[in-house]
Amino acid sequence: MNFALLLFSLLVVTGIVTAMDAVYFGKRRAAGAHEPWWIEYPKSFFPVILIVFMLRSFLVEPFKIPSGSMIPTLLVGDFILVNKFTYGIRLPVINTKIISINEPERGDVMVFRYPEDPSVDYIKRVVGLPGDKVAYEGKRLTINGKEVPVKETGDYLLKDKIQYLKEYTETLGKIKHSILLDSSEPAALPYVKQFPERENCIYNNNGVTCTVPPGHYFMMGDNRDNSSDSRVWGFVPEANIVGKAFFIWFNFSELRRFGRFK
Repeated sequence: MNFALLLFSLLVVTGIVTAMDAVYFGKRRAAGAHEPWWIEYPKSFFPVILIVFMLRSFLVEPFKIPSGSMIPTLLVGDFILVNKFTYGIRLPVINTKIISINEPERGDVMVFRYPEDPSVDYIKRVVGLPGDKVAYEGKRLTINGKEVPVKETGDYLLKDKIQYLKEYTETLGKIKHSILLDSSEPAALPYVKQFPERENCIYNNNGVTCTVPPGHYFMMGDNRDNSSDSRVWGFVPEANIVGKAFFIWFNFSELRRFGRFK
């Protein structure tokens, strides 16, 4: 469901009813007469829908983490907030940028519309910027010929699978964050889709090397061996950007995660 379109439709309908009552229906009602329900309800909901629409479109949008691809940074069930204006002001529904503010940086955790199905939102970490040469071979990340620094920090328990993975601290741009590697998984990708600009990528038994096209981004999950990302389905166009994730505000299973994010 396209919630933004649904919210916009409700805003238009309630707004039209409110305006028509102000200029036409209200002036023709007898003094003290009760408003009919089809006018009372839309007028009551209009200011609420307007506030929610403006907040969600231009300031912050809530998002729920649906998968484990961003563990350990984000867990399944985390409710997070997404900053909608960090990368610029976009028109709601059509998502067209009208004012540029900042560009995504390496290390940002970004929400975007899945290139294969823009009605679905995905969340991954920005690894490659336009023009970057990104190599992920032998489970080591290299950007423009420079290996991204990592430091082993110990074992991480995946509670749902009762499995330990190696945890590392990775320094990507200005951001230090944790990643997980599964030594039991091969370096080669099990499958790769056909996607636009696929000719920019070279796949082998040791991994993949891609040159990021102009106006696109290379995204990866922090749970490296359990993430379907740009290695599999390609680059994210700038037009698909939703915003930058910045705050965990709730998790039903782990209440102590409030405010955690790194």
